[in-house]
Amino acid sequence: MRYYKIIALILFVGLITQIDVKTVHADKDIYAKRIELFKKTEALTLIPWYYFAAIDQYERNIQKNVPSDQLISITFTPTKWFGIGNVDNKNESVIALFHGIGKDGNGDKKADPKNPDDVLYTMGKYLQNYGYSNEDIKIALWNLYKRDLNVQSIMNNARVFKKFKDIELTDRTFPMPSNYNYSYNNTWGNRRGFGGLRIHEGTDIFANYGTPVRSTTYGVVELMGWNLFGGWRIGLRDVHNIYHYYAHLTKYEKDIKVGQIVKPGDVVGYVGSTGYGPPGTSGKFPPHLHYGMYKDNGYSEWSFDPYPYLRKWERMGKQK
Repeated sequence: MRYYKIIALILFVGLITQIDVKTVHADKDIYAKRIELFKKTEALTLIPWYYFAAIDQYERNIQKNVPSDQLISITFTPTKWFGIGNVDNKNESVIALFHGIGKDGNGDKKADPKNPDDVLYTMGKYLQNYGYSNEDIKIALWNLYKRDLNVQSIMNNARVFKKFKDIELTDRTFPMPSNYNYSYNNTWGNRRGFGGLRIHEGTDIFANYGTPVRSTTYGVVELMGWNLFGGWRIGLRDVHNIYHYYAHLTKYEKDIKVGQIVKPGDVVGYVGSTGYGPPGTSGKFPPHLHYGMYKDNGYSEWSFDPYPYLRKWERMGKQK
């Protein structure tokens, strides 16, 4: 009996391993298929592929419960796609007659809002109407999304995808190197008194003055400078439209600036104890990094607990 149990366990472990390998391959396949579509649409429209990648990533970020194997997440309202008064007629000529924007991107004589080729080609033709420069694209996006932060997020993501020539940017890093002493607990949601009663929107990672602080993700530096509560702080927005907030720094890394593209592990500053007063105030609390994460859904932004992610990234770093 024991022999059969051992055999069953070996077979089970082997099956789980096969499933994990298949999942990894499936994930890589979906990224490859997306880039292939983006580059195909670039060839048809002359709009660079990374704009399509950035718009698709933005739409994926703001939608709820998007399946991981969903190829393209860009959507248009039925009215915008088919035109006012057109009830689902996918003929491109009829759509144009009703002033819709839907286009046939794969040559099947239908402009289908559920077909990835048609959706990307339609987006490309929409952008073409405004022009090909960065400013033209920004104007087109603003007219589509009507919010400055949405446009900024898409344009920054396009820059990140262009720089790294990839959309599979899944690496993550703990904010501090493992060879430095640090400690932290889950402090998100604790009460704070300075400046009025409020909750603690982050995790405090205690470390010595001057400990390097690193970017945890791929993204763009969105904000730098003094904050009454956070002292010298820096904010990075990643490709998932999450804002990463680093506060109480003693100084920034040399040459770091707003608009700079960063990757996991890039040093952005150093641990300090600044804040709770006018510019230059320091030493009102022990040196530590306040690390916060904020999610934006295209309409509003809110804080969420970074502690589980920090624990995960810390484990990932130790396994390398």
